[in-house]
Amino acid sequence: MNVLVIGANGGSGRAAVKELLAQGHTVTAFVRQAGLMPQAAGLCVMAGDVMRPEDVNRAVVGQDAVIVILGIRENALLVRLRGAIGTPTRVRSLGTANVVDAMRRHGVRKLVVQSSFGVGDTRSRLPLKWRILFFLFLQPQIADHERQEQLVRKCTLDWVLAQPVALTDDLDRHPPFASPSGDVRSMSISRNRVALFLVSAATTDHHVRQSVALS
Repeated sequence: MNVLVIGANGGSGRAAVKELLAQGHTVTAFVRQAGLMPQAAGLCVMAGDVMRPEDVNRAVVGQDAVIVILGIRENALLVRLRGAIGTPTRVRSLGTANVVDAMRRHGVRKLVVQSSFGVGDTRSRLPLKWRILFFLFLQPQIADHERQEQLVRKCTLDWVLAQPVALTDDLDRHPPFASPSGDVRSMSISRNRVALFLVSAATTDHHVRQSVALS
């Protein structure tokens, strides 16, 4: 399959790209700075800004599925205090809206979006410690995750929302515990394990129109 990864330069994006290539898919990595993305067979690196509809339109053409992994890399406390500087605070929701519009325009059906456990239907399942951390440090990002999820749920595409718990850079590649009902077995998960789910969701019919907690 031809799979577009939006936000491919982050830790989760690179893990998803690596897993897609390992499974034999053709990947387009959509990034702001193409020079930072390692080259590989089967990989096309496309520079662009997800906030620019014309860039997103160009990337979506010819794809079979799109994986969206958007976020803000800046220090969470600084973002909470004075807002994001390098990346728009609403990059998740506004960027995803551009992706959805482009997919509709070009007839691409499969959309997989990485969100976060504790957003939407799983908000009430978040442990107290994490609720406090979300409020103190991540309130702007979580608010935009909420807007992003609402947009995805309302669209007519074959979408899947992935809600991983706290991400780590562990090398663990065992399949994650994936729960459409929002159950979790821990509060941390490796990006590699999340990547396995993202690739499966993008390349199969599993979990269409479901929000899935990953742990």
